[in-house]
Amino acid sequence: MGYVKVQREIGGRTLTLETGKVAKLASSAVIATYAETAVLATVVRADPRPGIDFFPLTVDYREKTSAAGKYPGGFRKREGAPNEKEILTMRMIDRPI
Repeated sequence: MGYVKVQREIGGRTLTLETGKVAKLASSAVIATYAETAVLATVVRADPRPGIDFFPLTVDYREKTSAAGKYPGGFRKREGAPNEKEILTMRMIDRPI
């Protein structure tokens, strides 16, 4: 499937959904943009394994400081481990599923 872009007006702002542009190694990927917020959602799947009685799910949620124009300085130049807010957000996403 190639590049697909859908735009809709919601609440006076434009919601844009794009697929086929990034994360081509994932089974599926969508970039959702609403006003000034952008979210990349990716899905990777494999054939089911026999004998497994649970749904293996991994949620990785990160608020990138570079998106706000802030870059870590000093000794640590990279973004570190997720903070408490990010961990709780990951749990809020995967627990209901």
